[in-house]
Amino acid sequence: MTRGDAPDGCPGHGVTLARGPARADLLTRGATLSAFHLDGFDHSLTLGSPDPACYSGPLRYFGAIVGPIANRIAKGIAPLDGSVLHLDTNEAGSALHGGPDGLSQQVWAITKCRAESVTFGYHMPDGAGGLPGPIDFAVTYDIEEDGAFRIAVTARSATLTLCNPAFHGYWSLTGQGLAGHRLTIDADHYLPVDAALIPTGTVAPVAGTAYDLRQPTPLPASVDLDTNFCLNGEGLREVARLETDRLVMVVETDAPGLQVYDAARMDTAPAKGHHGAPYGAHSGIALEPQFWPDAPNHPDFPPITLRPGAPFSQTSRFRFIRKETP
Repeated sequence: MTRGDAPDGCPGHGVTLARGPARADLLTRGATLSAFHLDGFDHSLTLGSPDPACYSGPLRYFGAIVGPIANRIAKGIAPLDGSVLHLDTNEAGSALHGGPDGLSQQVWAITKCRAESVTFGYHMPDGAGGLPGPIDFAVTYDIEEDGAFRIAVTARSATLTLCNPAFHGYWSLTGQGLAGHRLTIDADHYLPVDAALIPTGTVAPVAGTAYDLRQPTPLPASVDLDTNFCLNGEGLREVARLETDRLVMVVETDAPGLQVYDAARMDTAPAKGHHGAPYGAHSGIALEPQFWPDAPNHPDFPPITLRPGAPFSQTSRFRFIRKETP
């Protein structure tokens, strides 16, 4: 079902999905998941705000589809087929999550809607953000019978371009930050970064480092996490687990990477979250299935080239296992 326009003047709508034990609230701005509820828990498992206007400010990435190129492109420069693209920049001279007017700030169209699923679409014009196009994006959110939350993202272009959209939800299974959470990631390698959080180009083993999260690790971890983990395996498979004493969230994806940000630098003031106050450091954790950051500038990284006739497709699934009955 759909809800009204956003009060900040954005011609957007809200959609509420429900099936089995789960309910999801979504916005057309950014194709954003603004809240996710599970029976037996009196709080949203994702960070967000009841005020849609916050999503054009401090919460601009919370629960949104970010891109068209998620994560960072160093200095906004990306080689493509013998030419060099100059992308719009917005973070210390680099392009982050598609620049200042990326997918998270666009109003997507509702192209299909049922009680348990919705599809949003967005037509990105040629040249937007510095990318060749046009590019047509679609994302389908679906609540499965057991309450699992499935996200399927596709993109098509008639022109050779670059593409790496990602879902940027923040999770707190307790609704009270990261204390009491443990995180496991099925990755033998990660990408070290420089002071600007740009990959150095090295694919480093996690063994013997603070980035070895192959066993359940208490959060916040001993090192601040804003890190791409190079996931083991291929195809749709389990890649991570976030758990508390009451609940486990299993992350499945067919993406080659998982960007993990533990919100160590988060401060949404004055924008208030679901709990009526601004979100501060370690209020939640972003688990973002995607291709690796700054990929065009590292020939050894999985490529993010989008070619005519070869659409982009990525599926992720967030599945919940209760440790106790509600």
